[in-house]
Amino acid sequence: MRITFIGGGNMADALIGGLLRKDFPLQDIRVVEINAEARRKLVDKYGVTTFDKPKDAVRAGDVIVFAVKPQNLREAASKSGIADNANLSKWLKGHTRLVRAMPNTPAMIGEGVTGLYPFSKAVNREDREQTETILGAVGATVWLTDESQMDAVTAISGSGPAYVFYFIEAVEDAARELGLPVQIAHQLVLNTFTGAAKLASSSPDPVAVLRERVTSKGGTTERALASMAKDEVKAAVIRAIHAANERGKELGEELGKE
Repeated sequence: MRITFIGGGNMADALIGGLLRKDFPLQDIRVVEINAEARRKLVDKYGVTTFDKPKDAVRAGDVIVFAVKPQNLREAASKSGIADNANLSKWLKGHTRLVRAMPNTPAMIGEGVTGLYPFSKAVNREDREQTETILGAVGATVWLTDESQMDAVTAISGSGPAYVFYFIEAVEDAARELGLPVQIAHQLVLNTFTGAAKLASSSPDPVAVLRERVTSKGGTTERALASMAKDEVKAAVIRAIHAANERGKELGEELGKE
């Protein structure tokens, strides 16, 4: 398998790093990036071959990874030089061996999760395996059976890291208000979040059961959770994710217009 990345930003950087850590051949990776500084960073960091235009980069039989923002996808696809190549299929002149992917930023440290959807039945087993090789280099992968589920994936795992960071910010603010030094507050909060996430990941019990085990009757945790329930924190989080899901649908409609 030879891979050409269209776009050389953070996600391409993460994927290239993940592939190389898994001993993927450096000579089989190419990157097309219009920004000279971004190209230089990739060359300095990995020694990868870069191009400013796809014309000389894309080879017959390459796996093409469009690592660009959604609003730039149409232009990137139309200029990709893929001749035999939903909307992306139209922009790629009818090419149907496409897999839609929604990774997230923890991919940058190899801890990401990516939702995958095969565009059509033209996507065969080899295509799936190649997709898993690329995206699996930076974390877990999940295959979806309905493309409409991608909006939910975007709202949950794509945007999800921001929700976690937002909650971390809030707890750190509270820690400082309670008189803890900044560095101590930061360490306590980060270790608490990472430890709780690892416990949830390794435990066979539902997270609700894990929460109950921390919550002693009449104790501090019960008081805090009662305050959150009064403020409808859980309902607010659910509403926020529904809002993200709706925005995902809107963006899909906007970007898919002729």
